[in-house]
This record gives sequence, structure tokens and C-alpha cells, in this order.
Amino acid sequence: MLLVAALVAVFLLPEPWGVVAVAGALALEIGELLFWRRFVRRYRLRTGPETLIGQQATVVEACDPLGQVRVRGELWRAHASDTVEPGEPVRIAAIDGLTLEVDADG
Repeated sequence: MLLVAALVAVFLLPEPWGVVAVAGALALEIGELLFWRRFVRRYRLRTGPETLIGQQATVVEACDPLGQVRVRGELWRAHASDTVEPGEPVRIAAIDGLTLEVDADG
């Protein structure tokens, strides 16, 4: 796309302005590319259920082995290898579909 725009600018604009337009567009493209890479590297957003792994949750409904936990204000179905009672903290170890695999925190 940039190549097509450069060719159009060189052939359709008067002599010095075609070169100026191409140089300006190239400078903008390089500046945007450098800024964007720097911005994305510094402020990478983390979203999605995979970011829950390692987080702490609170048991709402006893996990024996299935139950419910609250994490970040949301209720999730949970599976624990050991019985965990309501109110106890757990650590999220993995995610299997819409079920969190949790371990007793402590």
C-alpha cells in the first residue's frame, strides 16, 4: 500500500513535491512503527482466563472435589484434589474449560 502511494506521489505530483510526500510518509511510517513497538512492549495488556493461573481465590461452596470459588469478584466452578471448606483460600493451578483446578493455599 505504501509502495503504491509512493509511486502515485512521484508520478502525479510536481517534481519536488512527490519526493517530499514520499519522504514525509516514510518518516511517519517509521515513527509510528518505532512508537508502536515501544508502546506495546511497555504496556502489554493481560486479559483472559489464563491470567488467573497463580491467583488466589476464596472458596464459596465446599470443593469436594467440585465446588465454587470467587476470584476477582467472579464465581467460578472449581475442582480440588483435597476437600476445601468455604472461606478457605486456594491457589488456581490450571484451567480446564470453565472449571478452575485449585490447590489448598497454605
